[in-house]
Order: sequence, then structure tokens, then C-alpha cells
Amino acid sequence: MARPISKLAPDWWDYTTLDPYLLSEAASIDEKKLRGLSRPGFKIHFYDTVQEFYAAEALEYIEAWRSSTPDNPAGICGPIGPTEQLPIVAQMVNALGLNLQKHDAHFWGMDEWVIDGKTVETGHPLSFAKADKDLCFNRVEKHLRIPERNLHFPTGDLGAYKKSYDGIRCVVMQGGQGEIKHWAFNDPVERSGKHKDAPPSPSEYRKLATRKVKLHPVTITQNARTSGGGNVALVPTHAATVGPVETWKADRVSIWHPGHHDNPFGLRLTALMISKQVPDSSVPMSLLADHPDVHFHYLRSGLGRVEVEMH
Repeated sequence: MARPISKLAPDWWDYTTLDPYLLSEAASIDEKKLRGLSRPGFKIHFYDTVQEFYAAEALEYIEAWRSSTPDNPAGICGPIGPTEQLPIVAQMVNALGLNLQKHDAHFWGMDEWVIDGKTVETGHPLSFAKADKDLCFNRVEKHLRIPERNLHFPTGDLGAYKKSYDGIRCVVMQGGQGEIKHWAFNDPVERSGKHKDAPPSPSEYRKLATRKVKLHPVTITQNARTSGGGNVALVPTHAATVGPVETWKADRVSIWHPGHHDNPFGLRLTALMISKQVPDSSVPMSLLADHPDVHFHYLRSGLGRVEVEMH
């Protein structure tokens, strides 16, 4: 049976092309059922307050950097979205006197915008590298800071960025979840060519490494909403993004759900698909069903409900 045409963007794949039964099951999940979706290799966490939530996210940076040594360098790959944890990371490093240079600590940015085939400079108002530096790394006391050479962003030579995951242990790759159910900018693909009738198989999609991508229309709209005050014209249509290849080199994948990047339905759907091990590249986040150590973190107040409520 042919899969449905997307209700969001007919020329693309996305979660609206899934089996309606799966979508209905996801919509019925309450907090108790969501907690019960944990299984070996997939753990679900809840937090009662915003402070606990972002402090826990920030602590993953400290954990990763403390494990790094000059003989066995390690680091963390982190997102822009959410960003609220970043100033807390800097505050923790300063308070602990954690010498990131002495530890040979590393950091990977997940993605960056692309305009006219080139990644944007830090002067662009939406630059992710700029946000990381402004909100975190430039707030760390100078004698404690990560050396510039240990900050890895998917800009310029993407080959060098990809290679860095082979020489340095990525303790944890953090991420948020966008409305199109991606991590980083691993969006669903366009519905064309060999993918006109079916999206890439999970094994095919997982072969994708760091690369430049064309963004799903929903992703562009979301970034305008969350980062540009709704100014869609400001948001680039392409980006460079860390791929599944690098993601599977991370010891742990840690996804943070504050409740304002994706909606209540999406927060349930990906957990269900990962728990039941139903990977489908129209829902890229679901491919994490095959990663050996995945953690979903929910701010309880952001979980919401999936029900009709007119506004």
C-alpha cells in the first residue's frame, strides 16, 4: 500500500506519512505510559523544575570534560536549541575551577547555517558558533577555557570535523528535538527521485555523515519561531549538520525536551518509536532506536497533552 502524502509539505517525507495506527497510539500516551517506554538502551527521565532540567543538562558537559585527559581526550557535542544550559555550563566551570585546557577537553557544535554554499561566519545573527561562544565559552574565565583548537564546528573543511570524532572520544551527544522530529539538522528527505515512493531505509540513512543539507520547510518555520521572532525571511534554507555516522560514534545520545521546541504529540511519538524499535527515516529521531545508549529528558511541565483544545 502506498504511503500517504505529507500534510505538511507534499514534496517531502515526514511523520504524517506514517501508519495512522502508530500516530493514534502515540497520541494516547500519558505520563505514566511514557515513563513505561524505558527499556535497556533507552532511558526516560523526568524533571519537576526548569532549574533541575537545565542544571542536569549542564552537568553532562562537566561529566564529559572531567573524563578527558591529554592521553585520552574526550568531549561533548552540544546543540543550539535548547541554549538555556550554556550559561550554566560556564558558571559551573568557573565555580569548580575546572581547567579545561589542562584536561584537554573538547567540544563539537552540531550544526551551522549555510548560505550560497558556504557556512556562515560568526558575524551572522543566527550563527550557532557565535551563540555557543557568547552564551558559554567566552563566559569561562580565560585561564580555564577550552583552547580554540579544541572547539570543533561543522564549518569550512567538513572532512576535518568528521575526522575529529575518530581521534577524540565523544562521551555524549546532546540534542533537542525539532518539530520535524530531527536531531541536529538530520531532517527527512525530499520525496523525489529514488525516494519518491518511500523514504530512505534506516540503514541507508545511517550511512549519512556530516554534510550540507537542504532543510525541511517545517524546520525553517520552527527556527524562525524560536530564534527569529517569526521572521522566516531571515532563516537560511540550508545548513551543515553532524550526521548519523558521527552520532553512532558517541558513547551516549542525550535528547532534552523542555516542551517548546516540539509539541506534545511529537514528544510522545519519537519515544514510542524508539522504545518499540520502529525506526523510519521519515522520523529521523526514531533511528536512535538502534543506538545502544539513548536518554530522553522531559521537563514535566512541558509535556502537555494531546487533545482538542480550541484557542
